[in-house]
Amino acid sequence: MSGPIRPPWAGPLGLYHPGTSVIHRAPAGFKLAFLAVFAIAVVAVHGPVSALVFLAVALLAQLVARVPWHRTTRGLVPALLTAALIGAYQWWARGWATAVEVAVDLVALVLLAAVVTATTRADTLLDVLTRLARPLRHVGLRPETFALAVGLFLRTIPVLARMSLETRDAARARGLEREPRAILVPAAVRMVAHARATGDALAARGLDER
Repeated sequence: MSGPIRPPWAGPLGLYHPGTSVIHRAPAGFKLAFLAVFAIAVVAVHGPVSALVFLAVALLAQLVARVPWHRTTRGLVPALLTAALIGAYQWWARGWATAVEVAVDLVALVLLAAVVTATTRADTLLDVLTRLARPLRHVGLRPETFALAVGLFLRTIPVLARMSLETRDAARARGLEREPRAILVPAAVRMVAHARATGDALAARGLDER
């Protein structure tokens, strides 16, 4: 007997969890700036000890935000798998210290980013991106278009992931799960169709006039 159906992953912009914590109340611009500084520090500072410190900071932010763990762990699973693979390779190629540093740094950065998206509304984040993109007017790109493109990109990730899973399940139902073409070709066709439908919807709203 199968268990309850899990809701589909809504992507980075679908992680918002209402709350009243200090992190929830902090301005979105400040949170994005802190995340950017945190990312720079992660890249600039080396060593397994510093990586563990960064992870502790991310875990502290998660505890302060009081966001349920299931809200962030679903988005962390791919990062954890990637960190494990990269860490294993680095251990083999450069030793355990580098492996710990690279893997833990990646998990810490993804966790803090998940906390930011879980404590900030999607429209608020896009408003901040619109303000940050204002200098792009000088090169002919509207800030609103830039923010819309970022939002569409982030919201398209879970759509493509769902299409891939549905195509794999359909191939498995036909006994073709070991045939790459039975998965890749239908998935590619569906993704192209989704992209064209999205473009047509944008064109119908006059967003391609410039």
